[in-house]
Amino acid sequence: MFRDHYEETYALRAAAYDRLVACEDEAGSLLPALEAVAPCRGARIVECGAGTGRLTRILAPHAAALRAFDASPAMLEVARPGLAPFPAVALAVAGHGRLPVEDGWADLALEGWAFGHAVAWHPADWPERTGQWVDELFRVLRPGGAAVLLETLGTGTPSPGAPGEGLAALYAHWEAMGFQRRVLRTDFRFSSLEEARTLTRGFFRKDFDFEDRDGVVLPEWTGLWWKRKPAEGAPPA
Repeated sequence: MFRDHYEETYALRAAAYDRLVACEDEAGSLLPALEAVAPCRGARIVECGAGTGRLTRILAPHAAALRAFDASPAMLEVARPGLAPFPAVALAVAGHGRLPVEDGWADLALEGWAFGHAVAWHPADWPERTGQWVDELFRVLRPGGAAVLLETLGTGTPSPGAPGEGLAALYAHWEAMGFQRRVLRTDFRFSSLEEARTLTRGFFRKDFDFEDRDGVVLPEWTGLWWKRKPAEGAPPA
């Protein structure tokens, strides 16, 4: 059965999840942060854990080609209508460990809020699993391309920090691997207090104190970890 309510949500309540994440990053911080690491305009991009297309919709207008994968067919079915206007986008069901992409194809390979589940779903061997997933991102990258890992640094908190010892260990593991970290503010903005409470309770299973900033806002912090694949002939980083 489901390992936790997150996995249940992805399988059975994908549409509600999509309504939640559509409210995130109200200031539009993600695209400029990604562009600072690896220009997305005209790039070939691979995305792991695409879900309902939260990142895919941001990247689609700019990419020359974008191959986005998720293990949940239900999530991708919700993603498809919003991505239909972009012929450069191809969606397919695939896990993180083996992507149906040829070696060295991508300029940018990334995951968003997907690898972090390993610490809860696979507590005995998450370092090995996530290591394999990161290796797969590097496999599909061209020399000089960038791998990007996006994960939460807290929801409804006044300052950024890993929400739990497991994620703290994962993030430290990535930084020991040579990934650099940048902290982003990616707040949620809702149309009403009712919408805010309904959507956040359904996913986070808790109540938050929302901020009134000309609307209903929930603070959100995102970590962006990035590392380049060595150029041909360069020593490994």
